[in-house]
Amino acid sequence: MTPTDRERLGVGVIGAHAWAESAHLPGYHAYDRARLVAICDTVPERAERLAEKFGAECVYTDHRELLCDPDVQMVDVCTPTDTHLPLSLDAIRAGRHVLSEKPLAHDARDAFIAAHEAERAGVRTKLGVTFRYSPAIRQVHRWIQDGTLGEIFHVHGLEQNSQFLNPHYPLRQVPHGADFSELIPSSVVGYGSHLLDLVRWCAGEYKSVIGSMRNFVPEREVRGYEGLQRINVEDGTVALAEFESGAHGILQTSYIAVGNYPGVELRVYGSKGAAVARLVEENGIAETLRFATPDAVEFREVTLPESAYPPGTTLHTPWPELYYRNLVRHFVDEILDGTPPECTFYDGAKSQEVVNAIVQSHHERRWVDLPLIDAEVLA
Repeated sequence: MTPTDRERLGVGVIGAHAWAESAHLPGYHAYDRARLVAICDTVPERAERLAEKFGAECVYTDHRELLCDPDVQMVDVCTPTDTHLPLSLDAIRAGRHVLSEKPLAHDARDAFIAAHEAERAGVRTKLGVTFRYSPAIRQVHRWIQDGTLGEIFHVHGLEQNSQFLNPHYPLRQVPHGADFSELIPSSVVGYGSHLLDLVRWCAGEYKSVIGSMRNFVPEREVRGYEGLQRINVEDGTVALAEFESGAHGILQTSYIAVGNYPGVELRVYGSKGAAVARLVEENGIAETLRFATPDAVEFREVTLPESAYPPGTTLHTPWPELYYRNLVRHFVDEILDGTPPECTFYDGAKSQEVVNAIVQSHHERRWVDLPLIDAEVLA
């Protein structure tokens, strides 16, 4: 039976750029419990094109008009980084559930405040941490939760992409008013938020971190500027982590490490086994999963059942659509069915807190203890 409009969740998407087209919108279009009510973009032609492609009912150029639409119950913020927090707060204050692309805010304090504001308003939140919704990653998490891997000793999170190795490939976003002569955190923010969340999901709360950030490509093109810019942008970071559980972690984010995009690899080593989830689209396959035990130390490939994938997808589905179909289904179900929330703004704030701690560690050349912020004081 086709769900009625009353049983479907009315969704409004803010932002009609490439990521909305390749990831967010296919997810809503494919899920029969979601109703794509509206798309909003400051350039009407962009919104109109995607509305026609994905069957959105309305087009807006002002997000405030979208928030006044009574059919919009949940808002998806898929816009440039600096707009995530203000648009999300506007949605919360309008009484709408909200999904925001990451990072929610540059400062974890602001993200915690947004999380508490959503809680007071009684609305659900989710951060678009895409890779939590990889079927391989979710299987690794199940193995941790059910004890298959035993006590967790080491968790390694690696993000190695060469998108910006070529200085003529424009750097996407630079914070407004940034001083190009000062080291500007970048890969640790954009990619680190993914990795830090995945590793926290597997190893538990961070206790301490120490990190080193560096600029490897001193001149590059930057979107919105003419020609090569001498910009001291952080395009590679490494960090060590200690967890409250006693586990150790290794983290790496990079714009300039040769490899395919997205280039995420999660390695978990426990007392009973080890797992490696490699989220790298190669030879038409979105991801691979491998598993080993103390009695069979050679890693063997694991084939997941069809039920691990959103309906209509396979390992040959492009990874943005594959993962976001999962993410969208989880959030829509959380809202309609009242199921436990996962990867909320609070989780995003915890991830951003570790990003901030790694940046602080680099500048002060020392270990930094967590938490940095008493989140309850901000409530």
